[in-house]
Amino acid sequence: MLISLQALRAVAAWMVVCHHVMQVFFDFKADSPIGQFFVQKGAIGVDIFFVISGFVIYLSTAGKDIQAGRFLLNRIMRIVPAYWLYSLLMAAIILYAQQMTPGQTFELRHLILSLLFIPAENPGGYGLYPTLNVGWTLNYEMFFYLVFALSLVAPQRLRPLLIAVTLALVSTLLAHQDWLSNFYRNSILYEFLFGVAIGIAYRRGWIGQGTWLPLLILAASMALVLHLDASSRLLNWGVPSAFIVVACVALEPWFARVKPLKMLGDCSYSVYLVHVIVLSTGWYLYERFGFDEYWVIAACMPAILLISWASYQLIERRLFFRTRRWLEPQAARADA
Repeated sequence: MLISLQALRAVAAWMVVCHHVMQVFFDFKADSPIGQFFVQKGAIGVDIFFVISGFVIYLSTAGKDIQAGRFLLNRIMRIVPAYWLYSLLMAAIILYAQQMTPGQTFELRHLILSLLFIPAENPGGYGLYPTLNVGWTLNYEMFFYLVFALSLVAPQRLRPLLIAVTLALVSTLLAHQDWLSNFYRNSILYEFLFGVAIGIAYRRGWIGQGTWLPLLILAASMALVLHLDASSRLLNWGVPSAFIVVACVALEPWFARVKPLKMLGDCSYSVYLVHVIVLSTGWYLYERFGFDEYWVIAACMPAILLISWASYQLIERRLFFRTRRWLEPQAARADA
């Protein structure tokens, strides 16, 4: 993984964290410019994540003979354990400490659908959100992984086209059918394609390293984000997100000098998963005991980082490698 993309993943994750701080503690009301920025723009971290995901998945499979089943298994081992753990923890909070999550309701069927990455109306009545609300993005991620896995049966030169055609077919035609959720009509799906396109350009050497031109692209993209809203998310946020990724990739030599950025990027998935639980706990303490909200928020930030680091080390990393070591001999015996 490029250090620049690890750093960008960290920035994207913490933008989402700050966006949810404004939601949990201030009900999306802000007086300061910084608060308004995170209310209005913090969610763009998701768009950046999707572009990076398309880029990384393409590069990780380019030039390799990978079976669709093995690709999906690797992604499941990487995504599922932490997501299931924190989804079950959130379900327990909703069920036994509901005062920490007002407005949320527990329903076993919905929990099962959430764990299976199937979009379903949240029993709280506020949309197609899983038990762990931030998991809505993982529903798109897992769908993209499925589409990408299917493309592996085709020659490599045809895979991007096959992915694009499949996403277009699903989002424009099949999503209108009763048996498939309207959830997949969202144009945000195409942001994965932006990442695939960047991966193709990078692998062909079309993205050169530099300083001033990438910085100019980065500044222009951020200016677009500041001046455009999410009314046309793919165009207004997806395109600038793609150029932000391109600029950061071109600035890789500069990012590579700052080693802690890798650690922050490594933890970003766990940051994304655990932050809502930590913020909900902080909000409850603020409401229950009358603590100063800014002190509570200040305490939540290092708590999110520490829990995320432990989650990455113990769940994402250690469990992943142990499971892979167990599965690889099984696969070897099956092949023999």
